[in-house]
Amino acid sequence: MKITSTMMEDILLLAIEGRVDTNTATEAEEAIIGTIDNGAARIAIDFSGLDYVSSAGLRVFLLAAKKLKKTGGQMSLFGMKPIIKEVFDMSGFSALFTIVNTRDEALTALK
Repeated sequence: MKITSTMMEDILLLAIEGRVDTNTATEAEEAIIGTIDNGAARIAIDFSGLDYVSSAGLRVFLLAAKKLKKTGGQMSLFGMKPIIKEVFDMSGFSALFTIVNTRDEALTALK
């Protein structure tokens, strides 16, 4: 798994590549929660490079969303492959997140 970050105005853009599963969830959590702890309030996450997400991975995104909500922040997710979107849909997580198709839509959702 690899996570890269870019600032676009005052929105943090995170791109996740690979898998977020039991083996990588702790690393993903530290990276994402770390950005929130360092002051990121609006985060767009690019899922286009994500090939697999397990329940441990879903937990990471839920923790990030809860932490952002407590601080008045927001998160949007975009670029999900159909198999990843299906995992979010089946788990009921799609209702908890702003999920859009493109980066531009994700950025607009955070403005």
